[in-house]
Amino acid sequence: MGPDDIEEVVLLDAHDRPIGRAPKSSVHGADTARHLAFSCHVFNDRGELLVTRRALAKQAWPGVWTNSFCGHPAPAETLVHAIRRRGEFELGLALDRIEPVLPTFHYRATDASGVVENELCPVYTATTTSTPQPHPGEVMDYRWVELERLALAIEHAPWAFSPWFVLQARLLPFLSGSHVAREAIAS
Repeated sequence: MGPDDIEEVVLLDAHDRPIGRAPKSSVHGADTARHLAFSCHVFNDRGELLVTRRALAKQAWPGVWTNSFCGHPAPAETLVHAIRRRGEFELGLALDRIEPVLPTFHYRATDASGVVENELCPVYTATTTSTPQPHPGEVMDYRWVELERLALAIEHAPWAFSPWFVLQARLLPFLSGSHVAREAIAS
């Protein structure tokens, strides 16, 4: 039995209220129930954003580039605790300054194999001084990228990135052309 067989997610109703829990492995398929997740964008001390390429073993969107990492809080786990846990597990990162930037972000998307994501997915930023040590079952590659270059790549080749990352980039000031958030993160 793998970790996805025992990891549970929080199920949500149409108003994003918790209504139960289910094994993570049971909610990512062709008829995915709405559930709680999160995305995190990690910055280094140079103001570069960590992007990762999803491992080929991932069930949904294998091999695509995405934000630093994503995950699901366990029932009764805070989002900040879940972010710290997944940052350590997926990338070996110690995180600082974890802050919500899109607390009500949600999306629904279907990958080429028919796997549906249907998530309330609050988006956070964080900083680190750690060097990534990717878990091979989660991350096959990573890069620290200047924001301007990343914004251009997402704009010109959105198909190379996860759909949630493309949608978030359109809403996040540091990836949609405004440098106000970037300056706030760097200070």
